[in-house]
Amino acid sequence: MNRLSMAVSGAIARVADSALAPYQTAVLRIGFGLTWLLFLLREYPHRQELYGPDSPWSWDLAAQLVGSNDAFTVLLWSDSQVWFEAVYALAVLFSLLLLLGWRTRTMAALFMVGVLTLQNRSVFMGDGGDNVLHIMAVYLVFTRCGQVWSLDARRARRAEQARARGERTRDRVGPALWAVLGLVLLLGSLAGRTDGDWFIPALLWAVWLGQAVWWLAGCLARTDQPRILLDVVANVVHNGALLVIMAEACLIYATAGWYKVQGSRWQDGTAVHYPLHLEYFSPWPSLAELLTASGTLVMLVTYVTVVVQVAFPFTLFNRRVKNVLLSFMILEHAVIAVVLGLPFFSLAMIAADAVFLPTSFLRRTGRLAARARERLRPRGEAAPVPPRRRPDGAPAGPPAVAPAEAAPVTGRVPGPRT
Repeated sequence: MNRLSMAVSGAIARVADSALAPYQTAVLRIGFGLTWLLFLLREYPHRQELYGPDSPWSWDLAAQLVGSNDAFTVLLWSDSQVWFEAVYALAVLFSLLLLLGWRTRTMAALFMVGVLTLQNRSVFMGDGGDNVLHIMAVYLVFTRCGQVWSLDARRARRAEQARARGERTRDRVGPALWAVLGLVLLLGSLAGRTDGDWFIPALLWAVWLGQAVWWLAGCLARTDQPRILLDVVANVVHNGALLVIMAEACLIYATAGWYKVQGSRWQDGTAVHYPLHLEYFSPWPSLAELLTASGTLVMLVTYVTVVVQVAFPFTLFNRRVKNVLLSFMILEHAVIAVVLGLPFFSLAMIAADAVFLPTSFLRRTGRLAARARERLRPRGEAAPVPPRRRPDGAPAGPPAVAPAEAAPVTGRVPGPRT
């Protein structure tokens, strides 16, 4: 009984003390932000036909559908061409900023708004990857996905170094951004534009109020206890969202696998042959002919695909087997992107798969990327290191008291919430 209670208390402490899988959630942020950004940029010449006034799914039809299903989209706030262009440009901007990890908590919420706005405007546009992106964009709001590989992480390190030198740090961008977005959200609510779907506006208000409470707890509280409590709440929410994302990915593969089992073409091993010979999914006909030249190869790929998708959720408890199947699924999606011409579907699925990647692999990848970036930088003299300063602002030199006896720094501004 003591062992069980200790294990339970240890698990609770781990969930509450830290936001788990920081590298995996960073890859999720980068992957989904990159997928949506590339899609919007590629379809920019065709944006009018997809989501704008020239779409076959007209503004009136979209308004009728949204009126019946209460889907969230700000594109239906106005049928103006200027409004559409502004919303599309902002969706591109939010995707880029989320990819870079700038104000990730706010950008994750705005990224979700951009995804839902465009996808709910024309519900028949997409290839399956849009459904994954649609769901994951909502889950991403609950995660602390800017802990590593982000501009927020770099800003937090610089602020910590400045405080260690006794310098005061002020964040003027955060409060200004919070005030502007709060005003926009308030005007939209007062105008009745958010009366349909209650969940998304409620989530946006919760994020906005949460940012305010986070800031006030760091600025006005005399002790660190309120900030520690908020950290615990944020960690629990993050870890819960991470668990939901993993369950969602497993559900996608398990559902796809079990439905394939029931199909006659998957049972006789010929299912892979047919999409490769459809004109819509054959950007490289010669490559498709080469891959389907061997009936044995087609049969093996068909059966292995079904087995991997059905078995993957059951292999999460065995790290080695899970990594093997995960590698196969990522490779399979890469092949689908090239052979079937579905790059954004594949990018969305690979980004979802990244939540299961080993932390050691992601750390090595990050170190290799850092080394490559350093090699690309022009060589020059190292920047001089500034002299150390005492907290009281006195000139550099040996401290008058020991570090442990030095007065604490006052006027501390809380670091960013990522």
